[in-house]
Amino acid sequence: VQLQASGGGLVQPGGSLRLSCAASGSRLLIKFMGWYRQAPGRQRELVATINNSEVTNFSDSVKGRFTISRDDEKNTAYLQMNSLKPEDTATYFCYAKNIFDRAYWGQGTLVTVSS
Repeated sequence: VQLQASGGGLVQPGGSLRLSCAASGSRLLIKFMGWYRQAPGRQRELVATINNSEVTNFSDSVKGRFTISRDDEKNTAYLQMNSLKPEDTATYFCYAKNIFDRAYWGQGTLVTVSS
């Protein structure tokens, strides 16, 4: 499975961005996809995940502001980020896990929230 992330950039506080994660390869074996993020000097942390039944999970820090969805026809997961805060600034990594619990990571995409 290969993951291609896109959609990062610079946005003002209160603004929105949508990240995309396109999966290719043995994507039929994927059981869930999601996003992690890592800010400078901090550990990588879970942001959101979505499984094949579209059950979602969010970190407390983004609940009510971020949504995650997937388009199985396009083999793509999306992270819609609204009401962005400076503390959301981080490199966001697309993530997937297959039915054998093997994890895959995409390249990071930088999100900067600043005025």
